[in-house]
Amino acid sequence: MKYITIVLLVLLTASCVGGGDLYYDTLEKGQEIPSENGQLDHSKWDAILKEYVNSEGFVDYVGLKEEQAELKEYLSYLNENVPQKSWSINEQFAYYINLYNANTVDLILMNDLPASIKDIDGPLGQVWLKKFAQVGDKEYSLAAIEKNVLQKMGDARIHFAINCASFSCPKLQNTAFTAANVDALMDKSAKEFVNSEKNDLSDPQNPKLSSIFDFYPEDFTQNGMTLAQFINQYADSQIAEKDSYSYKDYDWSLNSQK
Repeated sequence: MKYITIVLLVLLTASCVGGGDLYYDTLEKGQEIPSENGQLDHSKWDAILKEYVNSEGFVDYVGLKEEQAELKEYLSYLNENVPQKSWSINEQFAYYINLYNANTVDLILMNDLPASIKDIDGPLGQVWLKKFAQVGDKEYSLAAIEKNVLQKMGDARIHFAINCASFSCPKLQNTAFTAANVDALMDKSAKEFVNSEKNDLSDPQNPKLSSIFDFYPEDFTQNGMTLAQFINQYADSQIAEKDSYSYKDYDWSLNSQK
């Protein structure tokens, strides 16, 4: 009976995620993302980020609440510009990262700045399954954008580019992603996160890693890489190869400015 309950829960969760109808391309193995100019205008989101997000990635939600109409205008712009097959993969990465981050910020504002994003209800009690991010004539959950689009596009750095409004998340960059900067900005996000206090690399033989590396192990070990090899691309202090690592507890408290 317990096995049947678990299977039903997994199937129900999978059915709640959705997002399979959103268009995206995938990277070929080892493919690099070239820098190129795109056609979408993310300047409104960029202005919001520069005004209300500090260099540490903490958000002035109280101040932004007064300007929520500007955020809504940007979300409407994304809603009206549905990803197309003609878009470059750079354009797609930038679109979906900004879609995830802007909707997460809006979700916090719509729910009156909860102590944690996990305090917001959703299907099966999971906020990640709550469908509210509109693209075209449909609504999608954060899980749909992350798991059924961004993860499948094939670049693990997206885990450092998207922000879940929590202290232990990679910081929310105060620059919007664009087709021109998405590769460099994902690289910057990865380097900042790996070398931040979210990981403890002070003992290279026994590092204590962010739980993000435990949440998505397959993403960080694709293309034949070990976890240590992936991290060492960005780490100032190289960590040792190990069969298993220790992981830090995840702090889900809101990433708000004091």
